Amino acid sequence: MAAEKQEKSAKTGASPDFATLGGLVLALAGIGGGLLLEGGKVSDVMQYTAAMIVLGGTMGAVMVTTPMPVLAGAFKRLSAVFLSHSQPPGEVVEQIIAFATKARKSSIISLENDLDSIDDPFLRKALSLAVDGADLQDIRKMMELDMIVEEKRIEGEAKVYEAAGGYSPTIGIIGAVLGLIQVMKHLENIEEVGKGIAVAFVATVYGVGVSNLFFLPAGNKIKARLHHDMQIKELMVEGVCSIVEGMNPKLIRTKLEAFTGGESKKKAAAASAPKGAVPAAAAAKG
Repeated sequence: MAAEKQEKSAKTGASPDFATLGGLVLALAGIGGGLLLEGGKVSDVMQYTAAMIVLGGTMGAVMVTTPMPVLAGAFKRLSAVFLSHSQPPGEVVEQIIAFATKARKSSIISLENDLDSIDDPFLRKALSLAVDGADLQDIRKMMELDMIVEEKRIEGEAKVYEAAGGYSPTIGIIGAVLGLIQVMKHLENIEEVGKGIAVAFVATVYGVGVSNLFFLPAGNKIKARLHHDMQIKELMVEGVCSIVEGMNPKLIRTKLEAFTGGESKKKAAAASAPKGAVPAAAAAKG
């Protein structure tokens, strides 16, 4: 039993998004490397006051424009930028095919015992409606309504980061102007004026940098995750509706392959192939 729980958690656990992590490292390395090649120093852009002005001002502006429930949801949604929680479509297809095969042999009512083992709440709800005898059109309408509500909610959370990406460059300009004001107070010392101007523009670098390296990409990544999740949910709805219609599992697989790009078909072929068999492509090369 414990082994089953561990296996279950491993399948549903989040996996790190190396594209996000690698992209941030590459961007920072490129900018930092360019600065060093130009004869600059990392300490030239390490100004905590500029960071405080940009981040504090941006967060304040976002809080003014965003309702607190949406803001709280956006903070929780931040994990979607660095972690992938989605189940691969090929695994979802295999799960649905297993349910379809059992329903075809023992009727759809027999799936009631499997509801508790389904981790995805969307698939569990759809299959529960099917087991309870809900009409096919009612199942589709209710699940599509859930999808619409979730899509609007997540899009609202993604717009929080897009709004932050719009505010931060302007806040950076404000920080630069504040720095220039301080510089103008000491025009009698020309050497310090040059240094002061250089320091003043660090806030602009922070504002533009955090906008284009994090806030705007984060909003787009959340939308990309949303698009992928909506495709998975469409797959689930089509699969459950096909089970309700009593469609042959092989036909269901063919129908759902559009969502997987042939991944499910390859898995099915590999599973049905006899052990030790040489794939046709490998045999041709040999």
